[in-house]
Amino acid sequence: MPYCVNCGNQVLADARFCANCGAPQAVPASGPVPPRTRGPLDVSDMDPRMAATLCYVPIFGWLASLFVLASSRFRTDTLTRFHAFQGLYLFVAWLVIQWVFGPIGRQTYWAIGFNPVKLAQLALFGVWIFMLIKTWNRELFKLPLIGEWADRSVSEQR
Repeated sequence: MPYCVNCGNQVLADARFCANCGAPQAVPASGPVPPRTRGPLDVSDMDPRMAATLCYVPIFGWLASLFVLASSRFRTDTLTRFHAFQGLYLFVAWLVIQWVFGPIGRQTYWAIGFNPVKLAQLALFGVWIFMLIKTWNRELFKLPLIGEWADRSVSEQR
């Protein structure tokens, strides 16, 4: 139900004047229905290549992965879901390296002179960049172990 342009009181849809204040109301234009406004998270026409690529953005790709996995738009798109799972598992590997092996790496730095955990994180960052390029070029690349887990996760949801 529309509201008065002057006082904000509810008015009938076809009322020309407000019953409360008497102000003239805007006459609705007869014509085509205005297009539906899209919300900020509407992915109804998002390119699957873009969605899959966003899953590999370093550090923040897990958000895109969760969004793809929760979206009804990509419910049947197995390739995009594969990339979402693989990107999510890459992020989990990053967390394991940082949280589990991080304290060990700081201790070994004093013993051997370099931090192997930082080296592993740098390698994982390189894998993210590599996967960004592969996915953007529409090439399927299954990472060892993580790719198998992602493939299994997609096939379990069919």
